[in-house]
Amino acid sequence: MEKIVKPVSGYLAILLGIISFLAAAYLFFAGTQTGTGILTLLGIVFFIAFIFTVKGIIIVNPNHSRVLTFFGKYIGTVKENGLMWVNPFYKTAHLSLRAHNHNGQQLKVNDKLGNPIEIAAVTVWRVTDTYKASFEVDNYLQYVNVQSEAAVRHLAVSYSYDRMEDTETDEDITLRGGGDKVNEMLEKELNERLSPAGITVMEARISHLAYAPEIAGAMLQRQQATAIVAARTKIVEGAVGMVELALDRLSQKEIVVLDEERKAAMVSNLLVVLCGESKVTPVVNTGTLHQ
Repeated sequence: MEKIVKPVSGYLAILLGIISFLAAAYLFFAGTQTGTGILTLLGIVFFIAFIFTVKGIIIVNPNHSRVLTFFGKYIGTVKENGLMWVNPFYKTAHLSLRAHNHNGQQLKVNDKLGNPIEIAAVTVWRVTDTYKASFEVDNYLQYVNVQSEAAVRHLAVSYSYDRMEDTETDEDITLRGGGDKVNEMLEKELNERLSPAGITVMEARISHLAYAPEIAGAMLQRQQATAIVAARTKIVEGAVGMVELALDRLSQKEIVVLDEERKAAMVSNLLVVLCGESKVTPVVNTGTLHQ
């Protein structure tokens, strides 16, 4: 598990390093001038202290961390920002805590109904457990790439691209119409997959969704046919209502008395006028209705 370490201030280490360096230089110079071996030996000791002090100084930038190990043993993680000093024998590894954007590549997969589709997702993630990110997986960046692709593929095969009227399915969620719910499911699955690496997904969204090129034309024709049928149904419903209203008004105001045959002819003519695509050309009848 992650362990936070609070190191010593680096400014104090710099001060001690400067003092050690000056002391080493003075003792070397004094030992050389006087020929005293003890001063030279003290100069060597202070110079070693200077190297020891300087080597342990580290700089931790905002939203960054340093993972410390000592001969293969995990010591802890430094998350405090600024100039710090740690044991110079510690091995330090830099680890960013910033938010990362992973723009996944377009994947070609089959949806739940077997239709080939193209899908891609954008993921925003960050490292929240430096121990897991450093030691539980081999390469956490590669781990994010592979698991993100696997999660998107699993989502695509679990749901259909769109609801088909001619298929026996009553699922409420589709990739095209699911919207935020599909994104929430993708985010949840990504968190489950990436948690072993100490990574938290803050947001995941579908960035690209389309039928594969080999069936895109056929699906477009199907959508157009569905739209035409829906529009025609609406037109017929409106036309029937208008014909019914016209017959009721004529009957109530007794403008003209129509028998069943003439009503049928009138209904036929009105439906042709109201449901037809081309503009109607009126014909003026100057004789009787039977001519």
